[in-house]
Amino acid sequence: MRSKKFLKAEQVSLAWDTPGLIAGVDEAGRGPLAGPVVAAAVILDDQKPIAGLADSKALTERRREKLFDEIRAKALCCSIAQATVEEIDQLNILQATMLAMQRAVNGLRLKPVKVLVDGNRLPKLDVLAEAIVQGDAKVKAISAASILAKVTRDRMMTELHELHPAYGFDRHKGYGTAQHLAALDEFGPLPAHRRSYAPVARAAAQKGTAHE
Repeated sequence: MRSKKFLKAEQVSLAWDTPGLIAGVDEAGRGPLAGPVVAAAVILDDQKPIAGLADSKALTERRREKLFDEIRAKALCCSIAQATVEEIDQLNILQATMLAMQRAVNGLRLKPVKVLVDGNRLPKLDVLAEAIVQGDAKVKAISAASILAKVTRDRMMTELHELHPAYGFDRHKGYGTAQHLAALDEFGPLPAHRRSYAPVARAAAQKGTAHE
């Protein structure tokens, strides 16, 4: 039986809004072959505006890092969570993403009256939620969440690079670039690689698992 970890957006969309705290939610790391998927939830403070919020992918690394610190300092509250490689392989990447988003929202110190989620799917939540396609470019709170999620995950991959420099995680951050695929073919996958992804499964069948 198919697990129901997420809801279609139209099932919970309502025609009115409730005044109160609004949280933005986004994730980073659905596509890579390695590392966790990271989600963030942010409730911004209207009294402390942050200039330059945008989709994290549209910003330079230096700008993202600067905004990361500013968001953490000025937001009313924020929460960063993840789903592990093991959870990705067990659940599939969509379900693991929904789990990470759910954890991020549940980790907020303040409870929002509504959650705005980037994309077209919603995690299972106990508050009103709305999915917004390209929300990371349209809604400031989602933009902030996208920045927190991406910077956090990029830092994780840089740490992984320091342990395994031959794979080049500092450059591709786990995505399936030619350099990454070549390293997989030469050395085999690490425990940090997602076995449910075809290039990793293929490399594991040929090389086995590299040691940590």
